[in-house]
Amino acid sequence: MRFQLSKIITKTGDQGTTRIGDGSRISKSSPRIMAIGGIDELNTAIGVLRVYIEDKEIFDNLVTIQHQLLVAGSQLANSNRCALATRHVEFLESWAAELMKQLEPVQDFVLPGGSQAGAHCHVARVTCRRTERYVIAADLQDEYIPMTIQYLNRLSDVLFVLARVLNKQQGISEIVLNRQI
Repeated sequence: MRFQLSKIITKTGDQGTTRIGDGSRISKSSPRIMAIGGIDELNTAIGVLRVYIEDKEIFDNLVTIQHQLLVAGSQLANSNRCALATRHVEFLESWAAELMKQLEPVQDFVLPGGSQAGAHCHVARVTCRRTERYVIAADLQDEYIPMTIQYLNRLSDVLFVLARVLNKQQGISEIVLNRQI
């Protein structure tokens, strides 16, 4: 199903509410809207990350993830059937395993940062974790919520591993927790 926005400024949200897919209006501060907004923030953080990506496979996988996040946000707004499926989670698991082959095991906590791409990947990772908390806090009973939570959980893992790979590709050593400080 396609939709068309012919008008962006509607003024219908000026009173602090927004319309969701069933036509009802809810507060912009509701847990459901916080979850939808979190997915939008995450998608935007990944879009910023892509600016720093030169590797075509990584770039393409991030675009795929952005499409999947739009689906997840749409589900939250429309309470429709689950479009995120086990295959989407398996895609993330497979990619994480592939990326891990390029890395040594983590010896301790890794400080976020490194290259521009690595640092932006860490920002996307923590945005993903926050979004996962928003979706859980929304306490929605729709059948797709467990899959959305599982997807976000796997995505944050992928983003952690990807940050490490991106830093390694740039020749930047990880800084691990100094327990002497």
